[in-house]
Amino acid sequence: MLGTILLIVLLLLLIGALPVWPYSRRWGYGPGGLLGFLLVLLLILWVAGVL
Repeated sequence: MLGTILLIVLLLLLIGALPVWPYSRRWGYGPGGLLGFLLVLLLILWVAGVL
């Protein structure tokens, strides 16, 4: 159950981090880098058996 919720939240973050709107083009790599960090962190927690 928790894994499904995390997957949905990560997919929504991925959609929100894409710079497709004019006001978000100046954000650069910030949102994508943060999302990548979260994905790596969750992957480490999943492999360690915490999640």
